[in-house]
Amino acid sequence: MKLPIPLTVLTGFLGSGKTTLLKELLARPNMTGTAVIVNEFGDVGLDDALIEASNEETVLLPSGCVCCAVRGDLVDALNRLYEQMRTDQIPQLDRVILETSGLADPAPIAHTLMTEDELFRLYQLDGVVTTVDAELVLDQLAQYFETAKQIAVADRIILTKTDRVSDVQIATVEEKVRELNPAAPITQVVSGKTDAYLLESVEAYEPVATKQHAETWLGSEHYTQSHDCAGHACDHPEHHHHHHGDHEHTQGIRAFSLVFDEPLDGQKLSFAIELLRMTHGDKLLRVKGILNVAGEPMPFVVHGVQHVFYPPTTLDAWPSDDHRSRFVFITKDLTETQIQEVLKPLFSETSTPKAEAFYTADV
Repeated sequence: MKLPIPLTVLTGFLGSGKTTLLKELLARPNMTGTAVIVNEFGDVGLDDALIEASNEETVLLPSGCVCCAVRGDLVDALNRLYEQMRTDQIPQLDRVILETSGLADPAPIAHTLMTEDELFRLYQLDGVVTTVDAELVLDQLAQYFETAKQIAVADRIILTKTDRVSDVQIATVEEKVRELNPAAPITQVVSGKTDAYLLESVEAYEPVATKQHAETWLGSEHYTQSHDCAGHACDHPEHHHHHHGDHEHTQGIRAFSLVFDEPLDGQKLSFAIELLRMTHGDKLLRVKGILNVAGEPMPFVVHGVQHVFYPPTTLDAWPSDDHRSRFVFITKDLTETQIQEVLKPLFSETSTPKAEAFYTADV
């Protein structure tokens, strides 16, 4: 039995196509060894057998996949699933996919998998995959914060129902998604027809995995080179991508990058991150960083979700010739200026943070 088992969280607003996608994927032979955990209040059942046998804890699907419903605590459900596998009641598992309900906030799930000691040994959070309805998402974003947050915390985004809208609307939707989440790759699917890899090997919550794709993980390619912003929010027009009605469509969510030219003091860095976690943790949807720490030859990786931060780790090598420290923030009702105030202990006469190109919605 190979542990920990990778676990992918599949989320997305009501009717965005999560179940259609899963039905398509679970019918494939290469998905044998997959367990799917369905939230009790999910949109629809994955399989008629699950609905008909709703009193059963676990259902073995024809493909050899395992499906079960969460009716209580997620920790208990995952421990039961492992025990069933250990005692050969179900096949050995290669991966777990947790489908949330359409109104779910995936952040508490991430917290649970990052902080529960027993689960941390058995399961490894692989990443959050969010389905986005290309036909309805613009209206959903204007009305529901849940839609915006599900997009903001995603590591991969799957754009569904693209056959029902024009190329112009698809481009508009992708632009809006980028405002909320500049880093997550976007893939278009029709009727759930896609490759299983979209729910596999996300490797977004294991910092060591970033050694292979650190720049992509950080989303650096989505930020353009900036001018010096002298330690305050950039006022250069090319650094802002404002759109009419942004507040309605992004619900106060902002994405931006802060860069330090000079190496950072390790002790000050630890203090600043702890202060940031304590003062603004509830507003930090995601924090990522590849950092140049003074006296250390290799870059440090920082990764947090709201109040919870992974212990810093190092990469084997710098991902590029750019050795500046770069933080990427996705926040709720929290500006880059407020972040800079907390990070002031890292400032020096020669090193003040620059705000690189970012998307923003004034609140």
